[in-house]
Amino acid sequence: MPEQFAAIIVDDEPTAREILTAHLAHIPTMKIIGQFKNAINALDFLKTNAVDVVFLDINMPEVSGLSLGKLVQKEVKLIFTTAHRDYAVEGFDLQAVDYLLKPISFDRLLQAVYKLTGDTLVNQPDEQKIEESPSPFVFVRADRKMIKVDFTEITYVESLSDYIKIHTATTTIVTRETISNFEAKLPPEQFLRTHRSFIIALKKIESYTNEQVIIKDKSIPISRGYKEYVLKKLSEFH
Repeated sequence: MPEQFAAIIVDDEPTAREILTAHLAHIPTMKIIGQFKNAINALDFLKTNAVDVVFLDINMPEVSGLSLGKLVQKEVKLIFTTAHRDYAVEGFDLQAVDYLLKPISFDRLLQAVYKLTGDTLVNQPDEQKIEESPSPFVFVRADRKMIKVDFTEITYVESLSDYIKIHTATTTIVTRETISNFEAKLPPEQFLRTHRSFIIALKKIESYTNEQVIIKDKSIPISRGYKEYVLKKLSEFH
C-alpha cells in the first residue's frame, strides 16, 4: 500500500473542486496531482499518469462520470461525488470505493479515504490529531497582524469572493481567504455550511426553517444545493 495515494478530482463545478481540495489537504495519505472540469481531459491525463484514486462527479456535460468510470483501468479506485442520490446504485455497480453526496463534509470524506486505504486513526498520527485533539482556535491575518479566533466565539462566516468575514459575538474580522479553505480548518462537528457563501456555528442557532437559519437576528440562507444535507444535520444536532 503506498504511503500516499495519487488522486485527481473531476468535477465541472469550481466550488466543488475547491471544497474537495481544501478537505484533502488535511489528509496526509492523499496527494492531489490533477484537477479537471470535464471527463475528456481527465481521461487523457489517466492515459499517461499513474493515478491511484479518482474523485469523480457523476452529472457532467458531454461525458458523464459514470461513462468515465467504465473507461478507467480496474486498478484505479473510484470515489463518486454527486448532488444526486439516484445515481448511487450505478456508482456501486462500477465497484466504487464510496459514494459521497454533496455538499461533502470533512468527516464523511475521511470515512471514504479510510475505506480506500484500510488505515485507522491509530495508525495515522496526523489524522489522530484531527479527531482527538483539534486546536480550539485558528489564527487569521487582519490589520497587518495575526489574530487569534476561538472557534467557540464564531457565530457565522460570510464569503466576499476572495475574502471572508468572520462574525463573533463582539466583532467582525475580515481576512483574505476563500470560505472553502477556512471551512477545512473548522471542526466539522461544530460548524455547518448552509450556502456557498455561509458557514454557521451550530451552537449559535436560535431558530431555523427549511429556507434559513437565524443567528443573533441575522437571517442566513440555506441554498437548494445544501438543503437536504443541512436539514438532516440540523435534525440530528442536539
